[in-house]
Amino acid sequence: MSAASQTPLRGRMIDIGGRALHMVCAGPQDGRPVVVFEAGAFGLSADWGAVQARLADRGVRSCAYDRAGLGRSDPGPRPRDGLAVTSDFEKMLAASGEPGPYIFVGHSMAGLYGRLFAGRNPDKVAGLVLVDAATPEAADSAIARTWIGRFGTASKVAGWTASTGLFKPLSPWMGDRIGLPPEAARDKRRAFASGAHNRWAAEEVTQWLTASKQAAELPGYDPAWPVAVVTAGPSAGREAWREVQTAPARASSSPFIANVDAAGHATLLGEAFADEIVKAVLFVRDAAAVKS
Repeated sequence: MSAASQTPLRGRMIDIGGRALHMVCAGPQDGRPVVVFEAGAFGLSADWGAVQARLADRGVRSCAYDRAGLGRSDPGPRPRDGLAVTSDFEKMLAASGEPGPYIFVGHSMAGLYGRLFAGRNPDKVAGLVLVDAATPEAADSAIARTWIGRFGTASKVAGWTASTGLFKPLSPWMGDRIGLPPEAARDKRRAFASGAHNRWAAEEVTQWLTASKQAAELPGYDPAWPVAVVTAGPSAGREAWREVQTAPARASSSPFIANVDAAGHATLLGEAFADEIVKAVLFVRDAAAVKS
């Protein structure tokens, strides 16, 4: 019964040395930079289903994946800090056959991983898109550090609760709060109900401050790289946070900054607002082509 309940695999498994990560790619290879996606906390490849579909319709190649222990990917060694996540990401790209340099797109907590990947692999970066993303500098704020600590505690509770099976009956209604296409929504709901997915996601969140420190120790983004920032929700009352979020784009010689008032932190990735992210990706792709 357990085997029969497993949903079909989207994408493929990539061996990174005795364990495998799940990768989903879409769109044709055309010799231009491949777009690579990194999901936020508790996220996985499915989070990018709507954006990937829109990019594929425009002939753009993109790949998303599940971090170690999340979705269908095998667990990885602890601690699941920024260096562990980025090392896995590097190994996966090297083994995938998807050529660089890449346009890195990160949502939420993945803003930390974008800084780590770019700092460690500047020759593999064509540009970046930060989607309502955190930055390493945000952790300098006492308010942010308090919020991160509380989120870490809540994440541990979520991991334990999901492990008891309590999330399963909620999955059809709460599993996809993004607004994804059917196949991606199926994978998102499956992950929402999974105890293992939630426990490993909580491990990452508890390493947020460590990942911030690791990212901050690396060089900032090269000003020559095109950088786009797309944020969600009303900006009134959040001006200081917007300054932090948009700083990477404002430091770029090819900046793109957009805010989607009607979107939420999660729904920004869904079918209702995916085109806003696509615009940012296409801007960075075109700007990178001019610079090359």
